[in-house]
Amino acid sequence: MANNNDNKVLNVPHLRFPEFSGEWKMCTIGELTTKVGSGVTPRGGEAVYKTEGHPFVRSQNVGLGNLLLDDIAFIDEETHLRQKNTELQFNDVLLNITGASIGRSALVDKQIVGGNVNQHVCIIRTKENLVPSFICSFLLSNYGQRQIDSFQAGGNRQGLNFEQIKSIKITIPSKDEQIKIAKLLRAIDERIATQNKIIDKLQSLIKGIAQNVARNNKPNIRLSECLECSSSTLQESDVCKNGTYPVYGANGIVGYLDNYNTEKEAVYIIKDGSGVGTVSYVTGKCSATGTLNTLQAKEGYSLQYLYYMLKVFNFEPYKTGMAIPHIYFKDYGKAKIFCPSYTEQLKYARLLSAIDNKLSAEQSILTDLSLQKQYLLRQMFI
Repeated sequence: MANNNDNKVLNVPHLRFPEFSGEWKMCTIGELTTKVGSGVTPRGGEAVYKTEGHPFVRSQNVGLGNLLLDDIAFIDEETHLRQKNTELQFNDVLLNITGASIGRSALVDKQIVGGNVNQHVCIIRTKENLVPSFICSFLLSNYGQRQIDSFQAGGNRQGLNFEQIKSIKITIPSKDEQIKIAKLLRAIDERIATQNKIIDKLQSLIKGIAQNVARNNKPNIRLSECLECSSSTLQESDVCKNGTYPVYGANGIVGYLDNYNTEKEAVYIIKDGSGVGTVSYVTGKCSATGTLNTLQAKEGYSLQYLYYMLKVFNFEPYKTGMAIPHIYFKDYGKAKIFCPSYTEQLKYARLLSAIDNKLSAEQSILTDLSLQKQYLLRQMFI
């Protein structure tokens, strides 16, 4: 890669493949496309969706450079023909234009060719001189996102219209250079996708082993017999940005304090709200806010083993409250789980912990890959 940081004149990016030279050309999306438009939701909404047929792409199916097709909907031939002008072609660029996911972009692949989009997803179809994967990456870069954000200034990010999309300025190099940039970013995207699959498999393995232990053995002890539960009155407003010991809330570390209420090991469990029943295992000196309960093992029990059993425990029957669900240890503590000898508990805990450590390492790799992609998006576009 050639570094152009010292170049104060040429209209070129900071980072560039060394075999290319010359300035990039400023254009608008409207000048480089043959189609900018979206579809409609079929009359009847979700009631007309099918389990097979033509893929029907909604905003939740468009990710950050990738398609999210786990919950893809389908429409029948008749509905598709009524929306023929929004039929998807290979390498069409999809852009979310409304709601919280505004600005997300992905390419049409073979899985959804011949499908349609609803009114929340815009189809951008490029001319020959613009590589679809290049503009897709551009839209996800700081330069593309800033322009998308600028159209929402002072509002509630309600949406983009087609004229705004056409007016987005994009600076492009030769087609060969576009292809090489796009190929590099696509390689990173594929590596990220592979890394996500590795992580999914490790998470499934941990869950599968824990469920196998829980389901294939007869419950023999109540949770209240092997765990002690305590609560905290600490609020997030009580913590500091800096301090010696971490403070955990429902979403992880929320701040720091110079004192602590837990040492060695503990299981924190969310006792109310949308994440109720979610557990986390912590070690060392730390504290928890009032939205968490602290569970610690009684003598003769492995807290780490109990943590993995709680990860697959069904808290549903013990939830109370309509608007904000709660769980109470006095209720779920009566439930029985399977607990083998202490030696066997430690064996299971070590096995699952080893896989968990591997999972953490793979998640760190994913973070590094994502940061690498973000760096390239900042440096290789203008």
